[in-house]
Amino acid sequence: MPVQTQNTQARPLAFSLYYFASDEGGASADDKRRLLFESARFADSHGFSAVWAPERHFHAFGGLSPNPSVTAAALAAVTENVRIRSGSVVVPLHHPARVVEEWSLVDFLSGGRVDLGIASGWFPNDFVLAQPGAYERRGELVFERVNELRSLWAGESFEAVNALGDTVHLRTMPRPVQRELPIWITAAGNPDTFRRAGMLGLNILSHLLGQSLEALADKITIYRDAWRQAGHPGEGAVTLMMHTFVGEDETKVRRQVKAPMIHYLGSSANLVGNYTASVPFFKKQCSLASGELTQDDLNDALEFSFERYYATSSLLGDMDRCLEMTDRLKAIGVDEVACLIDFGVPASEVLAALPMLDELRQLANLTEEELAEV
Repeated sequence: MPVQTQNTQARPLAFSLYYFASDEGGASADDKRRLLFESARFADSHGFSAVWAPERHFHAFGGLSPNPSVTAAALAAVTENVRIRSGSVVVPLHHPARVVEEWSLVDFLSGGRVDLGIASGWFPNDFVLAQPGAYERRGELVFERVNELRSLWAGESFEAVNALGDTVHLRTMPRPVQRELPIWITAAGNPDTFRRAGMLGLNILSHLLGQSLEALADKITIYRDAWRQAGHPGEGAVTLMMHTFVGEDETKVRRQVKAPMIHYLGSSANLVGNYTASVPFFKKQCSLASGELTQDDLNDALEFSFERYYATSSLLGDMDRCLEMTDRLKAIGVDEVACLIDFGVPASEVLAALPMLDELRQLANLTEEELAEV
């Protein structure tokens, strides 16, 4: 099926770095820490648009970032140019005032470089941190929080009852540098999330887990239409997270990334646990007649998932392969690719490959005539 194209005209494709390591920290964290800070410095000095810090609780998969504002504050301290983004704060888990307090401080530390990515969350264990009923209402709560976050960021007060039973009106501190808060919302499987994001003037952070580029193209069309119907200026922004490693030789890249990527996907499957059958790439591959997965089922699913990702859903490979993908992304209206680089390849190899990723960033934004002269 051909990918539906949009009117991109001279739309550039921005590149950012996205972090979501599978690691428990401790003594093994040196490699991940080096990768985090050195790659952020590289992005900052080479024209990348942003760095993203996620939120994950109680598991190695994403385990180095239980609080994205802490990671973001550290990244703000070692950079000067890139935007500092959450990718994403699971807002139903937190009081909106706490979210605004933390990210206002990051905005202060970064000199006004914060963008807030938000998500509804999905994993039941995470919601031990939330108020009762938040899990069931998470899809609505993420949209309800948008107006609250914007209001508090702008300096408006909120009403609460304190420990003595008094009704009080409070404002968050510190005051941020930016007067308005740029917000991305995580959206993937549900077209209505794209529509509602467009209506509210939110940017989109998406991925290709369980959806094809063709399906994403349709949802981007829904998003742009809703954006225009709501009368917002511009067209909004769509960022797509992709596992990324660009090298000179296709065979070598495949050898470098296969085992780490399969291990990374296995960590994700371990997180999902009893919910594995509900994850699209496992459900497509596994025999679920018994309702249970054998180890052979899981191994087959991981192998299948790696092959799918490598072929259709990643920036893994040599320059030609990756340029083909960036052309497809631009054709469907993606504005930015968030390059997930810490999926298990050794830090020295990832850092050594960053100049190739920067070359891809530059080549992806040349015209056909300019590329022919390279």
